[in-house]
Amino acid sequence: MDRHLSKQSMKPAILDNDRVRGACPHDCPDTCALLTTVRQGRALQVQGNPEHAQTAGVLCTKVSRYAERTYHPQRVLQPLKRIGPKGKGQFVPVSWDAALDDIAARLQTLAARDPQAILPYSYAGTMGLVQGESIAARFFNRLGASQLDRTICASAGGEGLTQTLGAKVGMKVEHFAQSRLIIIWGSNSVGSNLHFWRLAQQAKRDGAKLVCIDPRRSETADKCHAHLQLLPGTDAALALSLMHQLIVHDWLDHDYIAKYTVGWPELRARALQWPPERAAQICGLSVNQIFELAHDYGTLAPAAIRLNYGMQRVRGGGNATRAVACLPALVGAWRHPGGGLLMSSSGQFPVQHAALQRPDLRRGPSRVINMSTIGDDLLRPASAEFGPRIDALIVYNSNPVAVAPESGKVVQGFGREDLLTVVLEHFMTDTADHADYVLPATTQLEHWDIHASYGHTDVLLNRPAIAPVGQARSNTEIFRQLARRLGFDEPCFADDDLKLCRTAFGPPLDFETLLHQGFASLPVPDAPFAQGGFPTPSGKCEFFSQRLADQGLEGLPDHLPNAESLGSSTRYRLAMISPPARNFLNSTFVNVTSLRDLESEPLLEIHPQDARERGIGDGTTVRVHNDRGSYHCKAQVSERARPGVVIGLGIWWRKMGLRGTNVNELTSQRLTDLGRAPTFYDCLVEVEADNA
Repeated sequence: MDRHLSKQSMKPAILDNDRVRGACPHDCPDTCALLTTVRQGRALQVQGNPEHAQTAGVLCTKVSRYAERTYHPQRVLQPLKRIGPKGKGQFVPVSWDAALDDIAARLQTLAARDPQAILPYSYAGTMGLVQGESIAARFFNRLGASQLDRTICASAGGEGLTQTLGAKVGMKVEHFAQSRLIIIWGSNSVGSNLHFWRLAQQAKRDGAKLVCIDPRRSETADKCHAHLQLLPGTDAALALSLMHQLIVHDWLDHDYIAKYTVGWPELRARALQWPPERAAQICGLSVNQIFELAHDYGTLAPAAIRLNYGMQRVRGGGNATRAVACLPALVGAWRHPGGGLLMSSSGQFPVQHAALQRPDLRRGPSRVINMSTIGDDLLRPASAEFGPRIDALIVYNSNPVAVAPESGKVVQGFGREDLLTVVLEHFMTDTADHADYVLPATTQLEHWDIHASYGHTDVLLNRPAIAPVGQARSNTEIFRQLARRLGFDEPCFADDDLKLCRTAFGPPLDFETLLHQGFASLPVPDAPFAQGGFPTPSGKCEFFSQRLADQGLEGLPDHLPNAESLGSSTRYRLAMISPPARNFLNSTFVNVTSLRDLESEPLLEIHPQDARERGIGDGTTVRVHNDRGSYHCKAQVSERARPGVVIGLGIWWRKMGLRGTNVNELTSQRLTDLGRAPTFYDCLVEVEADNA
């Protein structure tokens, strides 16, 4: 072990004899509290902590297999150096010192010319504030590297929510149990938000009506009273038509609108342009479906919306989020604990980002690279507009070769022999196959971390349950070692992980409570916006955003048709969305044998009508294609897809695909209206039987 390793940061912390309190690190709104059973230094079982109200002792199938993932026989347990062509997965073991010395020397050479030629690439492989962007952010700030615009999942919806409500805020998730109407909009909660689903089921047993809005007849839709199977990218049209009906039938809370909103006359005028007949044609719904939902929303109180990020992955995703976020104020739903909307609660956490990331270490200007356009950007030459060519890429907490859009270009960029690529990983992913060095990283069971949530309002502390397996090191320790080799002698690079956990939050969080029980709740009012008090400039729900208008953008929410809308192409006549397979989380867990066996193989759901027209049977190998590429998989003929829409369940690693590609071969690098996010679900394709 390197002589500079922090003994404190690597030491496992055992509580209750053989059970260690922790937190699930994955990109999920539930952020569960974990209990790991440890015997003789080995983790035997990972369970939900029954003392944590949000977790209630229950874990999803994925995380309940976390010990299997930690001890996976294919886990990377020593540093690896590439010896063959990029992408071929040919590596030899090397020592930590040899790997870090060479990486640091090459980074130093590049930085001497222009540090902006170096780019970090990371996202939510862990949601932890310490193993995410703490020492790593300090390192890249001090280095002067290009900055990464982390947009790949939620930034369109986050921006839409912020422009309307003031921040990523909403109702408390536990109060959905009190709702009389729950609209689950753009979410397969059964698979991706299990603990919210438990609350929705409780409300259902108490008489609440559940409505699902989703282009796919998901497992969640199966269990709701009603399902509106709209066309992808038409959510804003539906929301505006609901407003139309609320106005026409006077299902409005005029007092709430007058006191606590901005821009009502303008929004009212726009909504009146959206009668159900117009929206029904655009959305692919019946007029009666729209009327019934509007009636329920206007007359059942408290009414709550669980909005998720699937609906914002289209050209107009930011506007669609804005339109939906306006609805609760129209009916005064915010007055009640069981009313309102929840998309993300992350804006309610007092995270000390500057203290963790130290942007003050940056000594010069730095360009910003959007992670969603990495395919194009890795292929760009140096120019006055773009700046220096990207010559080094440090990847952690992400698998861009599998998850970034238009992956044919991503693979081409990662295949550059002149690109220094370093990947911190647990497994040989598609991205790791293209690395010059693969550095073995610790899993959640092996390091300290601290977590906020975007689905509830509790902070969770993760203690290491076991010592690092093999030669694995935490992200923080790897970046500390690189900083030391580059001569960064600022005291902040010596902060150990426990100190970073203490740094992450300011008042009113009490760190001693976190140490004692593993979680602590924020003091959020039961109905935070009952009397306004939104974190907007006006303090009100902003139907009209002056901030957007000042940027030359439309201040009111509107429906923006998909860039690749049905009927716009004679060659590609099917709209494709690519939600995660139920037992995967993005590209994580794909290599866990028990979970992969549950998913069987890469599938494309296609409606029987569309299958018949193309001579495709259930189980047929198909070629899904557009101008960006081709993807081969098995067809599943199913009414989970609606006519005209196919569902490419993801995200499989490319090398596990039939022809070495995955669904992102087909998605585009086009960005959304707000938030600079990718348009994964704004994608036209054609499907044909593969007779090769």
